[in-house]
This record gives sequence, structure tokens and C-alpha cells, in this order.
Amino acid sequence: MIQLIYNRSSFLFFALFIFLTVSCGKAPLVDKSMDVNETAWDVKEKLNIDVRIDDTISTFNFYVKIRNTTDYKNSNFFLFIKTTFPNGQIAIDTLECILADNQGKWFGKGNGKIKDSRILLKKNAIFPMKGKYIFEIEHAMREKVTSGIKSIGFRIENNTNK
Repeated sequence: MIQLIYNRSSFLFFALFIFLTVSCGKAPLVDKSMDVNETAWDVKEKLNIDVRIDDTISTFNFYVKIRNTTDYKNSNFFLFIKTTFPNGQIAIDTLECILADNQGKWFGKGNGKIKDSRILLKKNAIFPMKGKYIFEIEHAMREKVTSGIKSIGFRIENNTNK
């Protein structure tokens, strides 16, 4: 009986150790989202992210996260991503996010009317200097107001030593 309890305790301890080892990966450097009015996201509404960077050696992956409804009328979505560097220099990227194929099949995950997509913006990027970076994301669709988008997000993951 004592041997059975000992074996069960050892197994539970081992299982817990494996679970914690596997699930405790590095947290993302940034993971921020903003809910938008899905019936009328105005171009004036922007997602702003400030982040202090001290690591200029590691590489990072940048992602944009989009949550849309299946009522969204387009298969793609355009964004402007403005980056202000610590020295005041500004870079603006335009990103086309493909949300559905030509037949209307949504690429995002999720059942029902809500789809979540994570689109790679930059892979293995290195921050060129230490300091405060400001990221500003806004929609770049032709219409000033767009509908069918529920939230927009931005994620930066450290992919060094993964």
C-alpha cells in the first residue's frame, strides 16, 4: 500500500514538473489589443503601444492580431504601422492582412461568426538601438469607417533561445 502511494506521488510530481517545464515559455515582450466598434471602426481610432527596449542583440518576431466577424465584407484588411524610434526617426509600414481565400473561406481560427488571425509582420527583427519605441496601428482601408473588425492587436515575441 505504501509503495502504491509512493508511486502515485512520484508520478504526480513528475507530471507536474513536465507540465510546468513545457508551459512556462518566455512571455511575449508585448501583447496588447484594442477592441473597436465592429459596426464602425473610424480611421481616427489607433492602437498605441510604448515599449522600452534594452536588448539590441536578440531577435524578435512581430505579429498583428485581428479578430473579425464573418460579416466582414472583404477578404483582406490593410493597416498602417508607424514606428517611432528612440532617436525620433519614424518608419511607416503598410501591411495587407489576408483574412479569407477567393472562395470566402476564413483563415482565422474560431468557430461560428468570430475569427482570430495572427499575421507575421517581421521575422527575426533586431532592435537597432536601446530606448523607448512607439508603435501606432491604424486601419488603411479606403473607407474612413470600416465594419466587421472586433479588435486589433500587436505582439512581439523574443525568438532567441526558444
